[in-house]
Amino acid sequence: MNPEVKKYLYDIQEAITSIKNYLGDIRDFSSYKSNKMLRRAVEREFEIIGEAMTRIEKLDPSVSISRKKQIISMRNRVIHGYDKIDDEIVWGTIVRHLPVLKGEIDKLLSE
Repeated sequence: MNPEVKKYLYDIQEAITSIKNYLGDIRDFSSYKSNKMLRRAVEREFEIIGEAMTRIEKLDPSVSISRKKQIISMRNRVIHGYDKIDDEIVWGTIVRHLPVLKGEIDKLLSE
């Protein structure tokens, strides 16, 4: 695997871990929604995930990660549409899609 791709995979892995650490044991939407600092921190990690995914896609489009386009699209929405971020969509992504992405990244890094 290209060393740069591997570096970006590690960046994604670290961002996912950071989101998990930020949330800690507080795993409910109302707590997330009421904490602006937490929301901003999570949004920043999604920016990192999306930017790293963009760079991976440019370096090696054959890297097998499901939902690459959606990940990149979310990064663009967070950065360029900061005033229109839907907390429910972000929370849904955390709950439903982040565990899948983590599994895919962990698998790629172990190969």
